[in-house]
Amino acid sequence: MDIKTILFPTDFSEHSLAALDCVVDMANKYGARVHCLHVADDSCHYWLAGDDALAPVVISEVELGENAQVLMSRFVEEKLGVLGDNLKAAVVVGRPFVEIIRYARENNVDLIVMSSHGHGALAAMLLGSVTEKVVRKAPCAVLTVRDKEMQFESP
Repeated sequence: MDIKTILFPTDFSEHSLAALDCVVDMANKYGARVHCLHVADDSCHYWLAGDDALAPVVISEVELGENAQVLMSRFVEEKLGVLGDNLKAAVVVGRPFVEIIRYARENNVDLIVMSSHGHGALAAMLLGSVTEKVVRKAPCAVLTVRDKEMQFESP
C-alpha cells in the first residue's frame, strides 16, 4: 500500500488523541502528508439560553466555523507542530461523517486514521458513531485506533 496522504479527523477531545501518535509515526515512516480535519457539527449550533424565559440561540455557520478555526490553530500548534510543512489543517462545517468522507474523496486520501471512542453496544446500535460510519462508507482504507485507557463493554 502506497500511503502519500493521511487524513486525521479530530474533534479535539482526549479520545481523538489516541490516534495522534500513530498518525505522526506513519507520516514519518511513509513520508506522507497529513491532513488534519475538524468538522464543526452544524447540528450542535442550537441551544437554549435561559434567563427568566428560555429562548433558542442560534450561532451562524460562519461563527461556528470561525470558533472551530481558533481551536484548530491552537491544536496544530500544540499537537502537530512536529509535522512542519507536511501538514494541512482544515475546518469545515457540517455532519462529521459526511464531511470526513467528502474530504477524503476530494483530496485523494490514501488512509484515514481516527480513534474509536468505544461507546457501548447499545449506544452504538441506537446512535451509531462517526467512526463506524466512516469505516463503512470511506473511499479508502481506515485505521481505527483504540484509546488504551478506554474500557469496552461486551455486547
